[in-house]
Amino acid sequence: MTAVPTASITGLDVLDVRFPTSEHLDGSDAMNPEPDYSAAYVILRTDAPDGLQGHALAFTTGRGNDVQAAAIAALAPYVVGREVHDICSDLGGFARALTHDPQLRWLGPEKGVIHMATGAVVNAAWDLAAKRAGLPVWRFLSQMSPEELVSQVDFRWLGDALTPQDALELLRRAEPGRPERMARLIETGYPAYTTTPGWLGYSDEKLTRLAREAVADGFTQIKLKVGASLEDDIRRMRAARAAVGPDVRIAVDANQRWDVAPAIEWMRALAPDEPYWIEEPTSPDDILGHAAVRAGVQPIKVATGEHVANRVIFKQLLQAGAVDIVQIDAARVGGVNENIAILLLAAKFGVPVCPHAGGVGLCEMVQHLAMFDYVAVSGTLEDRVIEYVDHLHEHFADPVRLRDGRYQAPARPGLSAQMLPRALKEYAYPDGPVWSSRV
Repeated sequence: MTAVPTASITGLDVLDVRFPTSEHLDGSDAMNPEPDYSAAYVILRTDAPDGLQGHALAFTTGRGNDVQAAAIAALAPYVVGREVHDICSDLGGFARALTHDPQLRWLGPEKGVIHMATGAVVNAAWDLAAKRAGLPVWRFLSQMSPEELVSQVDFRWLGDALTPQDALELLRRAEPGRPERMARLIETGYPAYTTTPGWLGYSDEKLTRLAREAVADGFTQIKLKVGASLEDDIRRMRAARAAVGPDVRIAVDANQRWDVAPAIEWMRALAPDEPYWIEEPTSPDDILGHAAVRAGVQPIKVATGEHVANRVIFKQLLQAGAVDIVQIDAARVGGVNENIAILLLAAKFGVPVCPHAGGVGLCEMVQHLAMFDYVAVSGTLEDRVIEYVDHLHEHFADPVRLRDGRYQAPARPGLSAQMLPRALKEYAYPDGPVWSSRV
């Protein structure tokens, strides 16, 4: 009998890739006035005959890549040399192995740079596993049984809000409708909103033009950055409302700029133009602060999540009734596994999930999580939208596709995180031609 050849992880490459988005103030907000969208980019190399690789990234806004890339590289000994089959057959165990190491845990536990590094490596493993299965990640997840999905989740610290049995019941309840929802998703897509008009550094004229274009493109919600100047924000909000009319939702995002009292006062001043939600009104760690803001600005909704460090803070935000909208981020927490836990928590508490995707590669990756949530967890699109920004998609092998303001379901195997070789070369920092020409 001939032995079946096995494949192993032979390398974990980490690349520093940065895009000079600060030149045109793309991505600018009250806390990040001149961001350079950047990726601490991961490649899991294997010796599989077909050249199988896993790709993912951690998102930063420039200099953060220095420490983020170093943290990812520190995880190589936990990955290199392992058999591909062992990782792909137990992705939950793989994720827990990275987060449970007693010496690495001292840097968190499960927060900060090391946790984002873990998320990048875990996401690369999911990309690899889905490619191996010949499926996009959203379908790879949506075809798992409830029991398989529960095995992906680390329930430690969640038991007072979500137990494995709770999760099984949620998933089993959604299971019968999976085929119908999958077909509907492929046919009609997933609703999106756009932040493209709303960057804080844009002129009023550019905001107005882009807002009108967004409505013409089929978006029913846009988002504006706020928080630097109340006078400017009132003027910009009025301009946006005049551009899009009364029926298009306008969300606003303070990017953690305020304390609790200023957040409430600021939003009351913007209230006449009917903002739909205020995103990140204060520190992402301030659970009670979010609850106070929510009580103080109703009926304006409160949304947060892109800087929430882990599932425990999401749990407490939900337990405290502090948020109306949960915003997961594909590159902030510990990867796909922890985001499954957060989706289950949100479903348990009946709170809509509207993913954050304002950064390079984030639209590509997080669409898979939202689509899985619709098919296999929440089973609904009511008040659900994925953020969309019109930047840097041309650098990806499987870029997002939108039609009439809706994400089209990816068909290519993997997590859609793989960047084109040309982009990895040209935007490598500091020696790629895009950066070396600036010296």
